[in-house]
Amino acid sequence: MTAYTPLAIGPHIVQPPVVLAPMAGITNAPFRTLCREYSGGKGLFVSEMITTRALVERNEKTMQLIRFDETEKPRSIQLYGVDPVTVGKAVRMIVDEDLADHIDLNFGCPVPKVTRKGGGSALPYKRPLLRAILHEAVTNAGDLPVTMKMRKGIDDDHITYLDAGRIAVEEGVTAIALHGRTAAQHYGGTADWDAIARLKEHVPEIPVLGNGDIWSADDALRMMRETGCDGVVVGRGCLGRPWLFGDLVAGFEGTGEYAQPGLREVADAMVRHARLLGEWLGDEARGVIDFRKHVAWYLKGFAVGSEMRKKLAITSSLDELRAQLSELDLDQPWPVGADGPRGRTSGNNRVVLPDGWLKDPYDCAGVSEDAELDTSGG
Repeated sequence: MTAYTPLAIGPHIVQPPVVLAPMAGITNAPFRTLCREYSGGKGLFVSEMITTRALVERNEKTMQLIRFDETEKPRSIQLYGVDPVTVGKAVRMIVDEDLADHIDLNFGCPVPKVTRKGGGSALPYKRPLLRAILHEAVTNAGDLPVTMKMRKGIDDDHITYLDAGRIAVEEGVTAIALHGRTAAQHYGGTADWDAIARLKEHVPEIPVLGNGDIWSADDALRMMRETGCDGVVVGRGCLGRPWLFGDLVAGFEGTGEYAQPGLREVADAMVRHARLLGEWLGDEARGVIDFRKHVAWYLKGFAVGSEMRKKLAITSSLDELRAQLSELDLDQPWPVGADGPRGRTSGNNRVVLPDGWLKDPYDCAGVSEDAELDTSGG
């Protein structure tokens, strides 16, 4: 059993060094609650992406997204923004109103509605803009630790992660998470773990966390061994599988007791997830409807006919969900191969960027507060 150093995010000790990646429409308070329960409260669980403009304007949906369960410690918010002033205001608001204990900055999102504004994984290409945003965030954060999550770059011809890592260190960022793909790759192909190792060598002053293709606890341990990174960030691997965080604790603590729930246990988890969503949204039907996106992930690998899958995907009450699930063969064991990839796997996409974005990495003209998205959640 290899000994792993606890991960320090400012004053917060994360042991084992495992972080739930922010995922739009997924990592809301109910899902974080499930993951945290399976982990025994160990690890760090980050909110959905919060748009700085929407936070400053107190957008109703955004204020809902930053509601934390009273048991969440530390409270972790991920912010997205392209305007340094707006980012600074959002961070100051979080500090002044005690809205969170840790702030993560999103420079990794590859979706077109974000990159076309120059945000997410497009932004680190503009070095001065990245520096200005980090400076405003760290300056306004006071004692709150500021971290950042990024990708390797826009595409193979526009790699930015080493420059971005150095800028982050110089501006006082506490830790960096690197997804070993470019924006163009989206979630296709294989994550480049060698890039994580190179970043760790490049910025030895602060913790580096690795992200990409962690489908099991053994994958997480292997990434730590192969790259020398200080922790792991897990995203798609936990879709429909919140107990993965229990596996990660078992892997890092050396017990080797991995969960392989049968369909009956999975069905119970599905109902609990849907119920928590309903309680959070204040409406059972809305909760069950929001839960529909999770159905296929939970049932991955189990023998469930296409007609039943369709029925489950249109349920609108907890009683209806329970009734449909009770018709399944609930004695099925955990399926072989269900621990593998899940979620989006598309890749080789053209990255949608503002006009002329790639002409000069040091020309930031044309990027203003008008480029801020006005809604949170990605």
